[in-house]
Amino acid sequence: MSALIAAFIAGFLSVLIFHQGVWAMFAAAGKTPAPAWDMKATQPLGIPQVVSAAFWGGVWGVILALLLPSLMPSLGYWVSCIVVGGLATTLVALFVVFPMKGRAFAAGWNPVVWIFALLVNAAWGFGFGLLLPLVRRVL
Repeated sequence: MSALIAAFIAGFLSVLIFHQGVWAMFAAAGKTPAPAWDMKATQPLGIPQVVSAAFWGGVWGVILALLLPSLMPSLGYWVSCIVVGGLATTLVALFVVFPMKGRAFAAGWNPVVWIFALLVNAAWGFGFGLLLPLVRRVL
């Protein structure tokens, strides 16, 4: 159980530090529709957007941690975290979450949105990979 808690914490923190850090770089260049660390309330609970994103990053951390033992023998730790973590989260966001929120399926196949999503989510995967062993040591 502590391994899953560590994965949740690593995924949660990775959103706050790495995902949103890369998002902030894009925002500074004027390339995002919303600011990094967005405190705007989400629906229906009114939770700040960044807290919601971090929660889902924690959920994805648990999912990736459960997949790592199967992925690592063929892909290795870092490829599993960065590529699989970044790609899986992007595909679910663009194919499932976007339509659920009334946005275009697969972002209308807009390559700019795809590249942005892949980069911020790969940053999340990198951060998760970096933080997971550290959080495990603390717990």
